[in-house]
Amino acid sequence: MDFGLTFEKLLLIGVVAVLIVGPERLPALAEKFAKFVRRAGEYVRDTKGRMRDEMGPEIDDIDWRKLDPRQYDPRRIIREALLEEPTPSAPAAAAAAAGSTAAVAATAAAPVLTRPSFDSATPPPFDDEAT
Repeated sequence: MDFGLTFEKLLLIGVVAVLIVGPERLPALAEKFAKFVRRAGEYVRDTKGRMRDEMGPEIDDIDWRKLDPRQYDPRRIIREALLEEPTPSAPAAAAAAAGSTAAVAATAAAPVLTRPSFDSATPPPFDDEAT
């Protein structure tokens, strides 16, 4: 995270700071800024240490990139959910594996869920109370 700062931009900020603050007060402000940066680093290290103490050693096993909310595109998630094939239910799979004719007959009578297909001729239903 460099925030788009290049060496030239930092140099320009330094020159403007010297002109605005003045050479007399600049060393004192630089010292205060250094103390602030040092304190911020200590705060971050302390926070990491407290998290490690509270969450235990398994915090090192967490893949933080997988939990980044910026990677989730709701449109992609919905599109993939609508396009994936439905998996057979557990009782139907167990009955098919057991080979029991009564169980197979009972599961054959169960309704099979299919996805409706919508096109311009048959638009999906609209619920005006949903929003």
